[in-house]
Amino acid sequence: MTLIAVLINLLESGSVKMSIIASLVGPVSNILDKVVPDADEKARLAHEIATMSDQHAQQLALAQIEVNKAEAASGSLFKGGWRPFVGWTCGIALLYHFILSPLILFTVTLLGIEIPPIPEFDMGSLLTVLMGMLGLGGLRTYEKQKGLTK
Repeated sequence: MTLIAVLINLLESGSVKMSIIASLVGPVSNILDKVVPDADEKARLAHEIATMSDQHAQQLALAQIEVNKAEAASGSLFKGGWRPFVGWTCGIALLYHFILSPLILFTVTLLGIEIPPIPEFDMGSLLTVLMGMLGLGGLRTYEKQKGLTK
């Protein structure tokens, strides 16, 4: 098996991290210049290697979409209800943190009442979960562009 075939198998299997894939594209293209004499074959292999990480990421995203569809179609609250639960939890936490807590503090201060400190959430973790659920990592845009959602 040639070096190119081994690299292609590694990249297609998903056992190599995406950052490593990106760092290998340049050196592999340089190796192609020395190993593959045919210019057309060299260009085809270089293009295949350069687009392989994108194709792999797209396959993973499509597989996740299929899992999401199956979970959403499930009649079981345990399987299909976790996303709405986490969404409502994040929404309520945002409501509390950005609206209710400041209003409570303002009202209590205005009335001159002393209360213990109001608890605060770790908004970094909360927003990470919420952004992932909302699809702000680009997958939602991909779905819209491909017409996968209405």
